[in-house]
Amino acid sequence: MTNEEMEGRGIRLLKKGQKGLIHALFSRFGVILLLFLLQVWILLSVFVWFEDLQPYVSGVTMLFTVVMVLYLLNSRFDPTAKITWLVIIMMMPVFGAFLLWFTKSEVGHRLIKGRVNQIASQARGRIPQKPEVLCRLEQENSGAAALARYVERSGCYPVFENTAVTYFPVGEKKWEEMLRQLEQARHYIFLEYFIVDEGLMWGKVLEILARKAAEGVEVRVMYDGTCEFTTLSHNYPRRLQKLGIKCKMFAPLTPFVSTHYNYRDHRKILVIDGHTAFTGGVNLADEYINYRKKHGHWKDTAVMLQGEAARSFALMFLEMWGMEEKELEFDRFLEYPIVPWKDAPGYVMPYGDCPLDDDLVGERVYMDILNRARKYVHIMTPYLILDGEMETALKFAAERGVDVKLILPGIPDKVAAYALAKTHYRSLLDSGVKIYEYSPGFVHAKLFVSDDREGVVGTINLDYRSLYHHFECAAYLYGVPCLADMEADYQATLAQCRIVTHETLKAEPWTRKLLGCVMKVVAPLM
Repeated sequence: MTNEEMEGRGIRLLKKGQKGLIHALFSRFGVILLLFLLQVWILLSVFVWFEDLQPYVSGVTMLFTVVMVLYLLNSRFDPTAKITWLVIIMMMPVFGAFLLWFTKSEVGHRLIKGRVNQIASQARGRIPQKPEVLCRLEQENSGAAALARYVERSGCYPVFENTAVTYFPVGEKKWEEMLRQLEQARHYIFLEYFIVDEGLMWGKVLEILARKAAEGVEVRVMYDGTCEFTTLSHNYPRRLQKLGIKCKMFAPLTPFVSTHYNYRDHRKILVIDGHTAFTGGVNLADEYINYRKKHGHWKDTAVMLQGEAARSFALMFLEMWGMEEKELEFDRFLEYPIVPWKDAPGYVMPYGDCPLDDDLVGERVYMDILNRARKYVHIMTPYLILDGEMETALKFAAERGVDVKLILPGIPDKVAAYALAKTHYRSLLDSGVKIYEYSPGFVHAKLFVSDDREGVVGTINLDYRSLYHHFECAAYLYGVPCLADMEADYQATLAQCRIVTHETLKAEPWTRKLLGCVMKVVAPLM
């Protein structure tokens, strides 16, 4: 069967949603956009009026600016974020102060923050940490055990033994195994993805989901509300419900200005019956399996967990699903018996990162790996928009003699982010960090591997969006056999990269350098 025939068979279950600019403008999206812009215009008009009065209140404005600067300097913002807000306040004192207040006041997500905290408290202890497992990890590596204790403190994320881990070096391999594992589902299937797009990949998955739902398997699908902009129609959840599939959008588009839009569900999770789970960078769209070419060859990675650790991803999904539910359903889905993989060595710790608490779990796991590394830390990331602490950790590891290598895209998907990433290159190179760009195309993988003993595969980029503003997830791996596969894939990818040097940086177009300098001012807001 050809790819075209497979695509037609997979997506004929649902009439494909209409796309395009004209459809968007004259749809629900167009109405919401109009109302949203109207609110922005009203707000801007008010502040323009105040700005017109500035000649009469220049002294008050100056005093107000000084107060705001002192406030920012003594705030708990990241130093880079302080610079951004200082620039905004200096340029637009009144509007900038309002924007800062609007961001800090949690308008639009105060209720969801309370709900997140409530769910987290109810979830804690649902999957208890086995003391003997943590004790054995302590004996093998006290640093890794300390990291596990920190992650467990931030949520219900135990470290597990008896879990087999399979590494996928490209999205195509993950997709093939997904289809095989979905066919084995008997009780439930959970999918939580940042992007879902109609096409070959999602069509084949959807065909199995619809069939499994008809067989009595409980199927739940959740995707981020930004899909409304480009990939799926607003009524898509109702369309899936006609196939027996429960479906939700996280933070769908509404006509009201809100800081809630700043927090997106960037996770990629598939859980089957609590014993098998997938995560990584691969979304459910055709570019992730290179069926559709967008930015050259799409390089991505993922892992499959089989065993006790998979249950943690089921809990993460249920926490997110329960945001709008009156009652949580932890027990019903966490009590299915799981046969441990007795011949699976090593330790696995799935974990999530929430932007609505004070724990920067994603960043701190990465920094802990960098700080404990002895020989090497090899990293793939699509974006490099660093705060001061992460940049220092990368540089300090290299200055200690650790082989720190970064693989980034050779063909970018976002011009501004690409230019901004290059503003970090010179400082990193000066400290001995080695930087490479993937010549065949775009790197979307989020991978850390260190010293042949530990690594991370997940959804967490090295940028402000992932480290501060998104719901994220990953799997921390220690002593598992697939770490060798991860490092081998890294070396194979490295062979297809061009090295970045001080000389290549000098040859960069001046327009890109200028764009990077300008975007540096607003880096924490990207």
